[in-house]
Amino acid sequence: MKISGNFIRITITLVIMTIPLLIHNTLAGIIPEPVKMENRRGNFRVQGNIELSVPLEHPELVAHGEYLKEYLERIPGVSVTVKRFTEGQSLPDQGILFTLDPAMDKPEGYILEVSSRRIQITGNDAAGVFYGMQSLRQLLPAETEDPIKAAALSRVRVSGVYVEDYPLFSYRGMHLDVARHFFDVEFIKKYLDLMALHKMNTFHWHLTEDQGWRIEIKKYPLLTEIGAWRKETLIGHGSRPPFEFDGQPYGGFYTQDEIREVVAYAAVRHITVIPEIEMPGHATAALAAYPELGCTGGPYEVETRWGVFEDAFCAGDDYTFEFLENVLSEVVELFPSQYIHIGGDECLKNRWEECPKCQERIREEGLADEDELQSYFIRRIEKFLLSKGRNIIGWDEILEGGLAPEATVMSWRGVSGGIEAARMGHDVIMTPVSHCYLDYYQADPATEPLAIGGYLTLRQVYTFNPVPPELNQEEAKHILGGQGNVWTEYIKTTDHLEYMAYPRAIALAEVLWSPRAKQDFESFQKRLQKHFQRLDVIGVNYYK
Repeated sequence: MKISGNFIRITITLVIMTIPLLIHNTLAGIIPEPVKMENRRGNFRVQGNIELSVPLEHPELVAHGEYLKEYLERIPGVSVTVKRFTEGQSLPDQGILFTLDPAMDKPEGYILEVSSRRIQITGNDAAGVFYGMQSLRQLLPAETEDPIKAAALSRVRVSGVYVEDYPLFSYRGMHLDVARHFFDVEFIKKYLDLMALHKMNTFHWHLTEDQGWRIEIKKYPLLTEIGAWRKETLIGHGSRPPFEFDGQPYGGFYTQDEIREVVAYAAVRHITVIPEIEMPGHATAALAAYPELGCTGGPYEVETRWGVFEDAFCAGDDYTFEFLENVLSEVVELFPSQYIHIGGDECLKNRWEECPKCQERIREEGLADEDELQSYFIRRIEKFLLSKGRNIIGWDEILEGGLAPEATVMSWRGVSGGIEAARMGHDVIMTPVSHCYLDYYQADPATEPLAIGGYLTLRQVYTFNPVPPELNQEEAKHILGGQGNVWTEYIKTTDHLEYMAYPRAIALAEVLWSPRAKQDFESFQKRLQKHFQRLDVIGVNYYK
């Protein structure tokens, strides 16, 4: 189908049955809060055969059609046929009409209109259409989230509504540490599904750490044969000696095929997966597999405790960079994301201070100290990734000793690092411990599962504003958005992980999507109470 003017019309016909008990109060039904939302007369009834029409020329939208087909066919008596059409064919005058309108000039934006005859979703792009579908999904009964519970529905309808919507920030992220504790592909997909429901678009996958290396690298098989396994795991809190251990070997990793599977699954949901390969610190698992990469030569063991450790990749040995470039060459083949996260945080310099090779590197390069050696390390890795057409993200420690020329900073130790980077003209993702660390306690620690510490309530998350008032208008343009972080030292199970992440991740989703003027915690709480019904059906073990 050729584009005619600024519009590509994509029609999906849907007929829907009615039951008054299942008409939702739509003004209370969508999270994140849309830019504009109004009730309209009429309601759209769902029943019988559904013709879902999509353009042959846009496979991404065909995939969305299949996504919607699977969802709607959970409703009894509904049968969906995907119909592909080309321009020039007459379009049905009822059902669901998807219109792609790039002239909207609001990336990821959409308009959703529901009347008695038609549901129309107009997207600025394919992502906008997808997010319009997520809003439509939230206007359907919560029972439709589960095939078994949906089978008990007899009649369903959607009441009339007009929604105009687009995101406040382009980067709306959730992080997951799978190195301290490992979570399988099935759960990663559930994590992505929950992100998509709440219009989050970036999954930061923390894949390597002192306690485990979780990504298969073909050139270096010992990374997973040795580095993915620790002999035991700490019991209790890591800051409270004497330390006790469970005596149970622990580990796991993702094959490259599993990585591809996750990346493809995320892409259908308009989620970019950004991998993190930690360097130069937090590298003990890699050193255990290949001890020649460290300053002392080892021996090293995969760490069984949590914390920050002295050993790091040797910055004075060219073999270190050969190794990391080979690893990253495989990583960029697996992940199409523009960004590769290279960590850069909490690198102790003790070994470098004592290492002849590192000290020689400092002299050869005319560096002032070990902080500048870390900057040299990061710049060298950045140069390699730029040659691959990729950009780096690093935690705010990469500012120390001088920031790499094209680096994006992820500010976690507060917002000061982000402010500094933005004033230097670098892009920033705000994820400060004060608002975004979802592994912190969310209630009285005496009543909660063991956590790393801290205290972060739902209300506090909701007050998050990624743009500090200290920045002027031009500097503020460098704030791409924000991200919730889930570190898993004390999170061993999927139930516990969901308990820590939700509903705080939903609060974060709203503050990153909705206009500041529309953000109201009392309104959010009311909508959240209704939204909990949907999470119950999905099977999310959220904090109550």
